[in-house]
Amino acid sequence: MEEENKEIESFKDLGLNESLVEACEKLGWKNPLKIQIEAIPQALQGKDVIGISQTGSGKTGAFVLPILHALLESPYSLRNNFFACVMSPTRELAFQIAEQFQALGSEVGVKCAVLVGQIDMVRQAIEIAKRPHIIVGTPGRVLDHLKNTKGFSLDKLKYLVLDEADRLLDEDFEKTLTEFLEFIPRERRTFLFSATMTKKVQKLQKACLRKPVKIEVSSKYSTVDTLKQQYLLVPAKHKDCYLVYILTEMAGSTSMVFAEKCETTWLLALILKNLGLKAISINGHVSQPKRLEALEKFKSRECNILVCSDVASRGLDIPAVDMVINYSIPKSKVYVHRVGRTARAGRSGFAISLVNQYEVASYMKIEKFIGKKLPEYPAEEAEVLFLKERVSEAKRSADKEMKESSEKKKRRSEGDFSEEDEDDFDKYLGVKNKNSFKKLRR
Repeated sequence: MEEENKEIESFKDLGLNESLVEACEKLGWKNPLKIQIEAIPQALQGKDVIGISQTGSGKTGAFVLPILHALLESPYSLRNNFFACVMSPTRELAFQIAEQFQALGSEVGVKCAVLVGQIDMVRQAIEIAKRPHIIVGTPGRVLDHLKNTKGFSLDKLKYLVLDEADRLLDEDFEKTLTEFLEFIPRERRTFLFSATMTKKVQKLQKACLRKPVKIEVSSKYSTVDTLKQQYLLVPAKHKDCYLVYILTEMAGSTSMVFAEKCETTWLLALILKNLGLKAISINGHVSQPKRLEALEKFKSRECNILVCSDVASRGLDIPAVDMVINYSIPKSKVYVHRVGRTARAGRSGFAISLVNQYEVASYMKIEKFIGKKLPEYPAEEAEVLFLKERVSEAKRSADKEMKESSEKKKRRSEGDFSEEDEDDFDKYLGVKNKNSFKKLRR
């Protein structure tokens, strides 16, 4: 196997259908990545595959390509049924996986439907009625349709993919996933991809895979070599100033800023917007259409700063992310997923963690976990505090806007964020004073 892999230099060498090789070229995929080199030939031989690989290593392509190859090689009668189902722990990742299927299969008419929560079920049922080749979804919503949507059955399913399997086996999903498995045939090909082989993943392997080939590109949670990681010790009361300082120092870069609480992401986005920075926020309280809209604006660079909760830390592949900033210090495993949003697929990237006096112990656990002692980011305190007055003013304005939004919410009888609130969310794209950003750069 080692000798064979050394000879693989292109997607054509993997034995893929010629139309897929051409699709890879159109997407700018020049050479297959390690997980793809290891997994795709095994999948093409009809084997179940377990892929353990670090975030950003190309896992999605490792299962999308062999499924599309099998679809193209299948008789028409097989292609006319629901051919494959991909399970994802998050809605954003589900849409992203679907985009990859559509991008690689567009020339051959591959149809894909996304079944996730916070989207109208009737609209999804209409998509199901079109009999797509690929179903991508979250476990709960797919199960809802299997139980309630007339004519929807996966009893002829040929491929099942469990992406981010370690997350799918959290308490939130485990029961639903077990029930889902009862709706699909035992005779199928199954691909399981995960960042690490936990005990629950091993248990699932025994339950739903048959003599799988295990491919372990990364045996533990780790970060890629092309990622430059640093930290910065900051006083808690000045953390906002340090955040603005770094973003202005790295002006023009696309950045993801991670905060622990949903409210914090809203507040930070408003502060940055009030300072003239092009920031937008997503978190679990924002409706799915608005979350997708925000991601699209970030991908297109209409907004170059995405302030987010950990809803965006898993699986999202946004090629142009230059920098990740940890505004709050997460648990060690979450850290790896956060910083994995940059330096993807062989590209370089930068991650910096803002560590206040109360977070030092948590940060030290991260360094121990990744097995690295990280260098400190150089910052001139005088330059940072020069921003204090402007940042404080922007924060006061943001606090006022947050309070007004909260009062609007209280006036409603029930429900989550209303259209009024989402109008406030849209304001994050606005720039009150286009010259204020220039002033920050002095």
